[in-house]
Amino acid sequence: MKYDPKTFENKWKEKWLNDKLYKANFEDTKSDKFYSLYSYPYPSGAGLHVGHSEGMVANDIMARYWRMKGRNVIYPMGWDSFGLPAENYAIKTGVPPQKTTDDAVVTFKEQINNLGISIDWDTEVGAHWPEYYKWTQWIFVQLFKKGLAYKKKASVNWCPKDQTVLANEQVINGKCERCDTEVVQKDLEQWFFKITDYADRLDKDLDKVDWPDSTKATQRNWIGKKTGINIDYKIENTNKILTCFTTRPDTNFGVTFIAVAPDSQFVKDNIQIFPNKEESQKYIDETSKKTELERLQEGKKKTGAFTGLYAINNLNNKKIPVYLSDFVLANFGTGALVGVPGHDLRDFQFAKTMGIEIIRVVKGADGDESEITEESQVQEEQGAMINSDFLNGMNIHEATKKIMDYIEEKGWGKKVVNFRIRDWLVSRQRYWGCPIPIVYDPEGNPHAVEESDLPILLPTDVDFRPTGESPIARSEEYKKRAEEKYGKGWHYEADTMDTFVDSSWYFFRHIDANDSEKAFDSAKADYWLPTDLYMIGAEHIVLHLLYSRFFTKFFFDEGIVNFNEPFYKMRHMGIISGPDGRKMSKRWGNVINPNDEIAKYSADTVRMYEMFMGPLADPKPWNDRSENGVFRFLNKVWDLSNKISSTEGGGTPRLPSGMDDPKLLDQLRLVHKLIQKISEDTEILSFNTAIAKYMEFINAISAFEKIDKTVWETFLKVLAPYAPFITEELWGKLGNGYSIHTQKWPEFDPELIKDEVITMAVQINGKVRGTIQINPEAEERDAMDKAKADEKINKYITSDVRKVIYIKGKILNIII
Repeated sequence: MKYDPKTFENKWKEKWLNDKLYKANFEDTKSDKFYSLYSYPYPSGAGLHVGHSEGMVANDIMARYWRMKGRNVIYPMGWDSFGLPAENYAIKTGVPPQKTTDDAVVTFKEQINNLGISIDWDTEVGAHWPEYYKWTQWIFVQLFKKGLAYKKKASVNWCPKDQTVLANEQVINGKCERCDTEVVQKDLEQWFFKITDYADRLDKDLDKVDWPDSTKATQRNWIGKKTGINIDYKIENTNKILTCFTTRPDTNFGVTFIAVAPDSQFVKDNIQIFPNKEESQKYIDETSKKTELERLQEGKKKTGAFTGLYAINNLNNKKIPVYLSDFVLANFGTGALVGVPGHDLRDFQFAKTMGIEIIRVVKGADGDESEITEESQVQEEQGAMINSDFLNGMNIHEATKKIMDYIEEKGWGKKVVNFRIRDWLVSRQRYWGCPIPIVYDPEGNPHAVEESDLPILLPTDVDFRPTGESPIARSEEYKKRAEEKYGKGWHYEADTMDTFVDSSWYFFRHIDANDSEKAFDSAKADYWLPTDLYMIGAEHIVLHLLYSRFFTKFFFDEGIVNFNEPFYKMRHMGIISGPDGRKMSKRWGNVINPNDEIAKYSADTVRMYEMFMGPLADPKPWNDRSENGVFRFLNKVWDLSNKISSTEGGGTPRLPSGMDDPKLLDQLRLVHKLIQKISEDTEILSFNTAIAKYMEFINAISAFEKIDKTVWETFLKVLAPYAPFITEELWGKLGNGYSIHTQKWPEFDPELIKDEVITMAVQINGKVRGTIQINPEAEERDAMDKAKADEKINKYITSDVRKVIYIKGKILNIII
């Protein structure tokens, strides 16, 4: 029979699902566990493409591998199913978000099952399910009770046409992604979570986790921990004080300007006294059209406006011009900074643009003390002080400490630690989201909804059209519910929560998905978490991870769990682009649907090809010719099953004592080396090299006229996590019981992975003069005999041998 996956893949898929083959054992809390987690996917109507399935397959290989290694494994799946796309579609078509979301979930599940992803579907959760968002609301209530959820006026992205707040990711090039209208900044009353209370721990605890260094660096940059000093500057001819935060007070003799955020409290309080009030207001208005993300994306072009104010530098009594600039953020530090253009690249760029003086106060190792006119001359990280009075000659680190102490002693400033991170704005003027569990009394005071009254369900009588407030505010059903429960004049909060809230705790719910009495069981959480492998896309490495860590630390502080980091090991999958090299998009017509590829080849082909394309974290383009090569490999595996000898199988093949069959010995060596290599590569997620080893094994084993059955069965076990369908089918055809995926992972024999012959370097007086072929366990005498027998080596042994340095399997060094 030829390899025809259509005849068996669907059969095995249905059997695995019906038998719940991959169900986690929640009764077992003693065995070693493995929590394999794929990031909470958004179930869009477009379904999965192969970029999504890449991470799922990687998680699946690890889940299958560790099950066979005896671990208690959970591999769950859920749906980040609240969100703007479904609501936008409802606005456009009138189809309720509930229906489009539920339909999309059905499609996603079918695609996941078609790929043989070993999900325990009894652990499934969905953000839009009331039995899930009841507990999202419960978490909000706990935060509110602890003072960690609060309401205040804040600046938000506002679309004037759609009359709605936009998240940063919904603003594209300063415009609304929905209608292309220019976005402005607007102050609105919003709910926040006080994540800043955890800023220092969020920074320090990154040392505890096994994450890519680049991800840790990105997290730390977003948290933005900076140790420095707040320095007070008097504003000339006023009684006003402007406080600036700086980490480099050592350069204060080189200050030539102060830059203030246009939306800072200083500006709001004092714009009336700005000599250049009109010009300043115009700049403030222009800045209000930019999102914070746009302002954070630093380019060399800096903009600003002179306020007309001057501050006085206490160190030398010099006047410092005060500017507005949008590269300064109101929520970092004091919203104002001192500009030292000679020793900060960003300040240099601003000074060049605005025509501000540049003073050198640091010289580098090259001793250059000349005027700074080019970016390459800006000395930021090292050097010695010059033109700085009592600091002259000190290195910058010594000078920083001395000047901080000096400024504090003089009463001009105070040492502080600042963070860039700001509190998490969770309000959304949306319908399709988790209702905020707050009720207001007739005086407008907020109260947490009683836990016994949760969940507060989304109303169904809503008009999705945006009007500047949440569609829920216009629901008669919602109003009636509140007044019937609390009395006339009471009303529920109409905003819903940011969808990041839903996805910041889902990994807890997976372990207790059907518990109606609590969000999750603490004992189960302490057993299953932190996760052992979390696979997420690079787009989620900042906010999602920060928020998930914040929730976990809150649960830890409340004594609900005994760990304070949720994800022990986390990795990213690289973006898979279309065959044309562009990002997969319906716009480009280059989206690859895994169902289409399964129909063309097989599920095992899609799985193995995605892992074979290159290192997991690297970006790579889809290539049908390479995919076809993997399909040919699987055909070869199928065909080789016809070469199995009638030798009785079972267990891991070992070399019987007195074995004198060299062909069987060679097969044993091949398969035991395979076990070793696949085990090593799988555990470090080097899937592409593991697949290359499978191919190498098949090429080598093909040379034998007959293949030992036990050797072949061992190969199938080792292949099973990567290609679950073909291995299940061939396992049964060899007369074995169901299922290969419940078999024990083979262990390699150290004796059988040793090479019979290695190439060893031979040195004469420490210099390599040739190589010999030798058994790695050979004695020194044998090595010397081989070396002397080699003419190229022997000709260098021109006198008596004084000493021999011999390390088995490594090297022979002959001293003459």
